[in-house]
Amino acid sequence: MKRSEINRAYRQAKACFEKNNWQLPPEPRWDISDFGLGKFDQTGLVLINLAEEPEYCEKLMYCRQHQVTPLHTHAKKKEDIICRQGRLAMELWAGHPKKTTKGTPFSLKRNGKEFAVRSGDVAVLEAGERMTLTPGIYHAFWGESAECVIGEVSTANDDVNDNYFVNSEIGRYPGIEEDEHPLVRLVSESA
Repeated sequence: MKRSEINRAYRQAKACFEKNNWQLPPEPRWDISDFGLGKFDQTGLVLINLAEEPEYCEKLMYCRQHQVTPLHTHAKKKEDIICRQGRLAMELWAGHPKKTTKGTPFSLKRNGKEFAVRSGDVAVLEAGERMTLTPGIYHAFWGESAECVIGEVSTANDDVNDNYFVNSEIGRYPGIEEDEHPLVRLVSESA
């Protein structure tokens, strides 16, 4: 990813958070990724780690309309994905999409209540709604609105070892091409 792309994404996310009165903690830890695919506007996400404790984690995320976080799962992490502003679409699978028949029924919690879903279905969350994802549930998500602010509350977070993407070409952290001065240092960069 070019540093200019990272800076642009940082400015867009920061402006959206300010416009919607989302106050960030002092010195938040930013994570901006194109997942190693080189197409940030199509496949990318801005994340901010708000709390990182051994038992739990909280993140605030930002994406633009149709900007996809690719299909993935976690072996350990249980998470609530919360649409904080805008509309958020989520593609859901009971297991690995190449090994799970599309339409296979399973259940998840949506807003704390069990709800029936079929593998490959897309659920749309309105602002304030949340989906609880347990380990092994594959999910992708993207903004349905021009901008989308997403919250995540989860068990302990390990982005290096507990992200399993369907696309084997995906890298969790991007390489960075320095084409301008950084506005922010990312989680993946050494201090």
